[in-house]
Amino acid sequence: MITTRQGRPEDSDRLREIDQRTWSPQVAPMPREDPSTPFFGDRLAPADALVAVTEDDVPCGYALLQQHTQAPSHAHVVLLNGLAVDPEHQGQGIGRLLLEATLAEARRRGATKLSLRVLSTNEDAMRLYRSHGFVVEGTLRGEFVLDGREVDDVLMACRLDAPDGPDGS
Repeated sequence: MITTRQGRPEDSDRLREIDQRTWSPQVAPMPREDPSTPFFGDRLAPADALVAVTEDDVPCGYALLQQHTQAPSHAHVVLLNGLAVDPEHQGQGIGRLLLEATLAEARRRGATKLSLRVLSTNEDAMRLYRSHGFVVEGTLRGEFVLDGREVDDVLMACRLDAPDGPDGS
C-alpha cells in the first residue's frame, strides 16, 4: 500500500534518484541536475515535499509545493513545482494520490488556488491535472527550445474555494 507523508531530510538521496530517473526534455525545460547535488538545499526544504512511500517507507514519488512569491498579496496561491513517480511504480495511481495529497495540503496551508506550469509535450500530466479540476489559464507559446523544437509552457490552476471544485463540494 502506498501512502503519502511530509518529506524528511533523509529522503534527499532517494528523491534525487527519482528525479534523475524521470527527467526528460519532454517534461523538464531545465538541464538534468548533477546527480551529486542534494535534493534538499537552499531553494527546497523537506517541508516543501509530499512524498509517496511504500509500506517499507521507501520513497517512490514526490510532489513539491512552494510559495511562488513572498508577497502578502500572493499568499493565497500555492505552486505545485514538481511531481514525479519512480518509473518502477508508475501506472499504480501514485501520481493521482500525490496530486490529491497536494490539493489537501494546499487547502491546509490556507490556499484558495493551486497553480502549476507544465510543458505542452507532457500530455499525460495535463490529463491528470484536468481530471482534478485544473484549467489552462494561459500558454506561453514557444517558451522553450527542447530537442531543437519550440515547446509551449502551459499555465494551469485549480481554484480550491470554488463550489464545483475538485473535492466535489
